[in-house]
Amino acid sequence: MAETEPTETKSAETPPAQARVFLVVVDDSPELKLAIRYACLRAKKTGGRVAMLHVTAPEDMQEWIGVSRLIKEESRQQAEALMQKMAAEVQKLSGNMPVLYFREGDRRDEVMKLIDEEPSISILVLGASTGPKGPGPLVQALTSKYVGKLRVPMTIVPGQLTNDDIDHIA
Repeated sequence: MAETEPTETKSAETPPAQARVFLVVVDDSPELKLAIRYACLRAKKTGGRVAMLHVTAPEDMQEWIGVSRLIKEESRQQAEALMQKMAAEVQKLSGNMPVLYFREGDRRDEVMKLIDEEPSISILVLGASTGPKGPGPLVQALTSKYVGKLRVPMTIVPGQLTNDDIDHIA
């Protein structure tokens, strides 16, 4: 008589072992809220999670070390306040608290590094500006020269969409 392995059944409420993680880069742009909304709704529908990254530009004031520390601390406090505000929005929309990442450096480089370092990140979600200067420097960089270096797909949420549009497509 052959032994058989027991089969495992999962309920619809059990999240997959490797849940999708939707990474959103947080800044003070108006299109951020659309990217957050899209990521949250997709995460909720697919049993995934949202992660948020805030990158602070490095201060280059070596001769003014005290001032540099003060500016860096102020930037950090502003970043934390923005991330807390956005985390509350993510909690409300997705039902889960997001994973938070803080980095200092070049935004494009830090996004690329985080994606390479964190295997759980499976999709990058960016909002595109509708302004005359184009979709934004991060979107421009990651859709041209650096697109081949990403190990995850990227979703770009157009900045002219409404919340209703996002609700319909997410």
